[in-house]
Amino acid sequence: MKRHHWPWTFVFFSIVGTICLLVGVAALAGLLRDVHPLFRDELGGWALIVSSVACFLTGAFPLVLRRLAEREGA
Repeated sequence: MKRHHWPWTFVFFSIVGTICLLVGVAALAGLLRDVHPLFRDELGGWALIVSSVACFLTGAFPLVLRRLAEREGA
């Protein structure tokens, strides 16, 4: 049985995306208002959530390429 390895870029961008998502939700909840002036407006939280989606999509790209290469037998 062949072992499947996760690409390091997928792991890295998934971790960064998760962190951005958690901080974005915390910013929208108002927990970070005193940390930085940008978090006093809710658009700072939305920007972090959009950035997390971008990180997840960036990490998914090498994962899809790896799966396609494994299917082709490379």
